[in-house]
Amino acid sequence: MRPTGTQDTVRLGIIGYGAQGSTYATFIAEGRVPHMRVGAICDTNPERRAQAERDHPGVTTFSSYSDVLASEKIDAVVTCVPHYLHPEMGIEALRNGTPVLVEKPAGVYTKQVAELNQVAKQTPDVPFAIMFNQRNNPLYRKIKDIIDAGDIGTLRRTNWIITTWWRPQGYYDQSAWRATWGGEGGGVLVNQAPHQLDLLQWMCGVPRSVFAKAAFGFRRNIPVEDEVTAVLDYGNGATGVFITATHDLVGTDRLEILGDKGKIVVDGSKKAHIYRLRDDEQEISKGLDMEAVRGLFQGSIDPHDFYEEEDLEFESVWGEQHTGVLENFALHVLDGTPLLAPGSDGINGVRLANAIHLSAWKGEEVPLDFDTEEHLDLLNQHIAEEGTYPQR
Repeated sequence: MRPTGTQDTVRLGIIGYGAQGSTYATFIAEGRVPHMRVGAICDTNPERRAQAERDHPGVTTFSSYSDVLASEKIDAVVTCVPHYLHPEMGIEALRNGTPVLVEKPAGVYTKQVAELNQVAKQTPDVPFAIMFNQRNNPLYRKIKDIIDAGDIGTLRRTNWIITTWWRPQGYYDQSAWRATWGGEGGGVLVNQAPHQLDLLQWMCGVPRSVFAKAAFGFRRNIPVEDEVTAVLDYGNGATGVFITATHDLVGTDRLEILGDKGKIVVDGSKKAHIYRLRDDEQEISKGLDMEAVRGLFQGSIDPHDFYEEEDLEFESVWGEQHTGVLENFALHVLDGTPLLAPGSDGINGVRLANAIHLSAWKGEEVPLDFDTEEHLDLLNQHIAEEGTYPQR
């Protein structure tokens, strides 16, 4: 690992100066990440390098990420590049002893992310994080605390409708690689919804299996998925439904998490309503005779006798969640502050997205410990059909 000496600021090398990389550079330049400054910027496109030099005078630019890793200008890097490149760059950074913050998703297919995690295990002293900025959303952090504390009991069901990803055809037409199997690795599951796939598992646990119906080029002229409905099996009778799409102009973001002692309902990722039962639902059921049931139906018994309610709502300043992850990463590099999102967690969302794809392709239920070679073979078949990109 690179020595940090007595410094109290991490010099970040930003690899990729597109929308995300330039945004991070701006956040840091504005002082929104107190323990970080821009050390270098890398992009293979000379026009973007020139723009970076205009935006951030005095910051050294590079055309090769390997040159950034070899540079004395940086203490750590962030990978703001196409998804397929995240594991490759992460592996080289770790082997070079350079702390690395990988953008989401950690990769496109499970096998390559497993290789990244294996290198991370071999280099345990090199900080490795992933940009799951929604883990820095105070609402979801509070919800995780409520679940972990057992306030709503054992998980029974999850339902998440997240269709606030409306994208017109022009969005897909702006870049030839976008929404392709060979260039991006998929559609809504790898571009828009990775945060929700991560949050589900972070808060509720990793599902045991999935059965999915996905539509490919359903409402857009693209070869990848633009609508997904997936049924999750967590084991022990607990199930979930995950629905996402990019063609709902109005859009819905609603998450319900049901336990045997309560329920959480989240709207718009901004506010939540918590129901805490005064006893386990099964015990309440056993304790009510038909007369009491009639009282409930007729309104003579107040249902609040059986549960209490709480509203949660937090202000969210745009960019605050991203800058919080950047600052947390900087502090982890400097003094070992625990990471909000360890890099090794990135495989969970990739594996779930892969399982959903595999289930939709095969038309059958797929375990989360599916055959990664089979998934990669089928992915390569889709890449070959496109005829534009090399197989993986």
